Amino acid sequence: MRAGYALDGDSGCISAARHHATAFLETARSEHHLPVSDRARDLTELVVSELVTNALKYAPGPVLMELRIGADSVDVAVWDSDPVVPAACTADPGRVGQHGMEIIKAVAEELFIEQEPVGKRITARIALADTPSLA
Repeated sequence: MRAGYALDGDSGCISAARHHATAFLETARSEHHLPVSDRARDLTELVVSELVTNALKYAPGPVLMELRIGADSVDVAVWDSDPVVPAACTADPGRVGQHGMEIIKAVAEELFIEQEPVGKRITARIALADTPSLA
């Protein structure tokens, strides 16, 4: 199961992205009987929010979001037009903001960053079960 969304960058776009993710997971749970935990839903909303916020903040133009679900995980992929690959900053308790990649790395089972012919695609994989498998 997969779904794609073009986000136009208006003021409600981040909220709309979270709404799309929640509806996607609810469909996976109710119609496809996949074991989507509340934890998976909450972490997916968090990752969507962080990835889309960063894309809108740093890249001109549209943002594309794709959600893909398998038997035990959901992938959140966000494409933007900025070719610069983001990096998590070193820990600094005095820093305000710029914690998005740290958060995503902490909650995702896997994180993939791919440079595209135009821009980049960041994909975070989140376990559907309450207790992620240790691979």
